[in-house]
Amino acid sequence: MIAVHHLNNSRSQRVLWLLEELGVPYEVKRYERDPATMRAPASLRAVHPLGKSPVITDEGRVMAESGAIIDYLVERHGQGRLVPSAGTEARLRYTYWLHYAEGSAMPPLLIKLVLSRIKSAPMPFFARPIARAIVDHALDGFVEPQIKLHLDYIESELTGRPWFTGAEFTAADIQMSFPLEAAAARGGLDERRPKAMDFLRRAQARPAYQRALERGGPYELLR
Repeated sequence: MIAVHHLNNSRSQRVLWLLEELGVPYEVKRYERDPATMRAPASLRAVHPLGKSPVITDEGRVMAESGAIIDYLVERHGQGRLVPSAGTEARLRYTYWLHYAEGSAMPPLLIKLVLSRIKSAPMPFFARPIARAIVDHALDGFVEPQIKLHLDYIESELTGRPWFTGAEFTAADIQMSFPLEAAAARGGLDERRPKAMDFLRRAQARPAYQRALERGGPYELLR
């Protein structure tokens, strides 16, 4: 049976969602973040050397990286579901969004999270205004404009189509859910971009998404 090594409040939630959409049996092996550092526990390194989540094990294989896991599960267990037919325009869009999610959309959101934590981190009082000025300069001059660029792009790509590949829901939508949830939590995504917000509401309303929450436990992205 597939085992999902599930870290709370992490990308592994969408792996549970994919498995629920496919109706594939799986077990959840839970890991909790350190409440002080919010890092994954060292025990995850016993599963994969990087100690990151998501990780799955299946028939003796260890798979990491969200996109690779989605590719593997859809190909091995999907029976043609949640992926457009090969050679179609929808399949090209599917491949693009599957990689765009982590390759382009997530980096500025992650940088914003890290920089925001620097502002509130303990430091000598004399260093605090310098650190905050550097962080604010980086956020205002690069990070926030990049996030806006990507959110505007996503909004435009969802105009005229309900899902990222077109008319049909696919695993690429599951992959794209995380950056949009992160953007809603800390990147300024709100009703000013109605297409992206509508996508999130419809995705989160899917029965398989709700079942994944029940299996995975509380899910709240870091701010």
